[in-house]
Amino acid sequence: MQYRLFLKVIVAVSLILKFSLFNVNAILEASTLEEKIKRHIQVLAVELGERNYLQHKNLGCAADYIQKEFKSYGYEPTEQVYTMENRPYRNIIATKPGKDKKDKIIIICAHYDSVVGSPGADDNASGVAALLELARLFSQLDLNKTLKFIAFTNEEPPFYLTEYMGSFRYAKEARKRKEDIKAVLCLESIGFYSDKNKSQSYPFGLSLFYPDKANFIAVISNLPSGYLLKRIVGEFKKASNFPVEYLIAPIFLAEAISFSDHWSFWKFGYRAVMVTDTAFYRNPYYHTQQDTADKLNYNNMLKVIRGLYKVVLNLSEY
Repeated sequence: MQYRLFLKVIVAVSLILKFSLFNVNAILEASTLEEKIKRHIQVLAVELGERNYLQHKNLGCAADYIQKEFKSYGYEPTEQVYTMENRPYRNIIATKPGKDKKDKIIIICAHYDSVVGSPGADDNASGVAALLELARLFSQLDLNKTLKFIAFTNEEPPFYLTEYMGSFRYAKEARKRKEDIKAVLCLESIGFYSDKNKSQSYPFGLSLFYPDKANFIAVISNLPSGYLLKRIVGEFKKASNFPVEYLIAPIFLAEAISFSDHWSFWKFGYRAVMVTDTAFYRNPYYHTQQDTADKLNYNNMLKVIRGLYKVVLNLSEY
């Protein structure tokens, strides 16, 4: 009898320790993840700052940093290089091959250039930080589908919505190779939030249907990508209580829904969504010198990344 009681006590203590360790590890992981996000943005938006075709050296250093980070996670990153005016521009690609469905591809992407005159903390060091941390979190997992984490160059003006975007060059070649891309998640400005009333604006007419506080993440798609969007939003809601809003619309009704790298994939018939804080519809520092690291809400970014982790996990397995 005493022996059985002793065993029960041991089991109970073991369970308590197990769950205590789990909770501690979860807290540490959150702390670690937030610090890593801050470090990425510190390098890109503070130490390097403006990075674009006019600040080509900084653009190259940003690409080098991203490539180095991918390598540190165990990837063997590749480059897609193209030339304009005798200068090289690079897309940096880290691939996690799938097991049973390795020909089926999920792409998570973000552009690493900033607009002329801005250090680009929200637009788009925030997206790159999320890209890098998702790549790190998935680096040790064996998944059914292939994941590609891609940092694109030249998303900003004067290249956006043209064939000179890094994403356009990639999507064009992917179509030529007949890549079976099942989903593209474009991470575009995900770091700026506010709980103030009337801090969120919208294209004409949409304010009637959406909240006026800029305290949510948005998922945007065109009509052909609508099913993918609904699946992503559904999985995000299962994994996180962080507020998420979405919009499925044709470009002619809201042109701004096309303003990032997902547009390139739409052009070549792939299903793609943009995950965004809505940029200039809430961030008064958008495309200015004041788009700095101190304006970002890192705790909310952490919540978004954790939700996206579950989304990508589901997409890659089923």
